[in-house]
Amino acid sequence: MRHLKANRKFGRTPAHRRAMFRNMATSLLEHGSIETTLPKAKDLRRVVERLITLGGEDSLHRRRRALSYITDKKVVHQLFAEIGPRFKDRPGGYTRILKTRVRAGDAAPMAIIQLVEEEFKAKAKKKTRAKAKSKTKVEAQAPVDAVVETEVQETASEAKADE
Repeated sequence: MRHLKANRKFGRTPAHRRAMFRNMATSLLEHGSIETTLPKAKDLRRVVERLITLGGEDSLHRRRRALSYITDKKVVHQLFAEIGPRFKDRPGGYTRILKTRVRAGDAAPMAIIQLVEEEFKAKAKKKTRAKAKSKTKVEAQAPVDAVVETEVQETASEAKADE
């Protein structure tokens, strides 16, 4: 029975499947974006997200673990020097999958898998919203106080005129 089987087989032997994902992960980390079929992109996302999390902190053990999967030393250096630190504060979600077209030869759904470019700043956005709300409250209160003060001064000057 097919209960709780995590990976697709893609009609390949386990060794061929592992080699395919090693090559695809290396290409994605090297170029930042690749086009492949949608099911392959979905399975590749799991592999690449683990590698990027591994690249978040540089140590000899983590480099060796990355080298055991990635086929190119330059890409491992790029992972630990550029990609890992860029996503260090982001809690996952380093890749995006965009559906593109249907392949003409076999009608396979194609997709582009790419690394997310923008920096993760969700914490900063929450702080700016709180500051913006507090500024509007202060600005709204300030004119009301000024109006009250001018009214008090006018009533005092009217009282002198009445005397």
